[in-house]
Amino acid sequence: MNIILHQPEIPANTGNIGRTCVATGSSLHLIEPLGFRINEKELKRAGMDYWERLDVWRYMNFEEFRDRHPGARIWMATTKARRSYAEASFAPNDYLMFGKESAGIPEEILVDYEETSIRIPMLPGTRSLNLSNAVAVVLYEALRQNDFASLQKAGELHRLHWKG
Repeated sequence: MNIILHQPEIPANTGNIGRTCVATGSSLHLIEPLGFRINEKELKRAGMDYWERLDVWRYMNFEEFRDRHPGARIWMATTKARRSYAEASFAPNDYLMFGKESAGIPEEILVDYEETSIRIPMLPGTRSLNLSNAVAVVLYEALRQNDFASLQKAGELHRLHWKG
């Protein structure tokens, strides 16, 4: 899977998302301008030692992203969408796009993606979830739909053994 962050503003969110990408084998695509420098300690702290293992790409703007990935199927995660992410049928190489924390994905981009715009259901009056939480919710649904391909499906205790 691929995660796109359009103009992310908070380094800790991007660090957390980077860590989630490493854990799931997903690529992270960052569309500028970013609200921070890639070398900021908050970004590295949230991403822990995972950041060095992250497959990360950077683009000057959304048009550059589209030029470099023609034909990419992009799911736009937005509170403005008419249907839930649970109604989507995700494919293994899809792109999941999320907007900046303060404003989301610009409507100028969304208007061309009505069929692939999705939302996370919330109670009325709730503006949005934290960006890193929203990415995790949608990404893991996409991975579930693809049978968690290539991910470890069972865990083991570190010191002891399961009794069953």
